[in-house]
Amino acid sequence: MADDSLLEIVGEEISLIVDLSLGSRVTSLKWHGLEFVVQPRPSLMDWGWYAMVPWAGRVKNGMINDKSGNEFLLPVDWEPPHAEHGYGFYSAWEKTSATSSRLEMPAPYSPAVAEQRFEVKGNSVHWSLEYSANGCEIPAWLGFHPWFRSQLEKGESAIVEFEADRMLVKGLDVMPTGEYSSPKPPPWDDAFTDFKRLPTITWDALSSVHMKPKRAKSAQSLR
Repeated sequence: MADDSLLEIVGEEISLIVDLSLGSRVTSLKWHGLEFVVQPRPSLMDWGWYAMVPWAGRVKNGMINDKSGNEFLLPVDWEPPHAEHGYGFYSAWEKTSATSSRLEMPAPYSPAVAEQRFEVKGNSVHWSLEYSANGCEIPAWLGFHPWFRSQLEKGESAIVEFEADRMLVKGLDVMPTGEYSSPKPPPWDDAFTDFKRLPTITWDALSSVHMKPKRAKSAQSLR
């Protein structure tokens, strides 16, 4: 009997498993038998690939205003005192097709709705996230949070390559100060701007991942 909490998408080169009960997150992506997704850790923020909706990153002290100036407190349970990564990553999503899911936002974002779609084509995964405000006047912004394994079942550790001119400066509260600096050496938990080229992750001569956002969608290719 089919499990309605899972999406299992199998292509010629890539197989994908999405767990709707755990934030409609990708829990497995295998390419030629190699697993690329970080497996479960104690916090839901620290594994899998998940969507950040209706906000991405941190909202300072969990406080947000709608366009009329009304103030709302968002959940700050994950890493107080800030609100982290939206509702989507820990909520149960509704299955709408063999490759898509839907989430109705709770208050104060109701009646907004988010939809995710996954598609496997050859050596590419197309992952899209859409948000419909449906009259909600609170600002919304979206993001993807993929946790890639640094070490595959064989080969050397991953190397991340990208070029950006600037990174946002963080204060002691880990929130952006509004200032920018030249990129500092890794490790990073930072935001960058003015990209010279998009990120590439390479595992030795085994494989590489190229991220290609297009029209607010994300496509990731494995080679």
